[in-house]
Amino acid sequence: VMTRHDTNVEVARYQAEIASRLGLDQQNLVFNYKQKNETVKLDLVTVNPKHEQSFLFHTTTGTDKIDALKKMLEYIDRHYHNESSMTLQWIKIGDNTLHTSYFRAQNMYEALDKFYYGRDMSQYKIFSIALNPVS
Repeated sequence: VMTRHDTNVEVARYQAEIASRLGLDQQNLVFNYKQKNETVKLDLVTVNPKHEQSFLFHTTTGTDKIDALKKMLEYIDRHYHNESSMTLQWIKIGDNTLHTSYFRAQNMYEALDKFYYGRDMSQYKIFSIALNPVS
């Protein structure tokens, strides 16, 4: 039987592994867990230190935190690099700085969902969303 402490150590290890595979500092990743009945939903959020905005990276659901983290690693290894790369150009209303953000998503709707995650839509204006050419 695993103690609670061991589970935390294992969670930390998986979170560090995810950061490493994405080539990001762990401080630029937020792991949002939501317990729902018998499952745990994990929203992995990336933080861009340059313009201090956060975006949804991907969502997984598991039987517990560790299962959700394992599924996130599986997604990164199997699917992430095969998804389309997209560029969004946007401003925050009231700030005239044009920002460019990059997403990997199955389609433009999913890219927009990742952009608007946790945001008030009325506070942002998107100027363009483009599918990047495959290299």
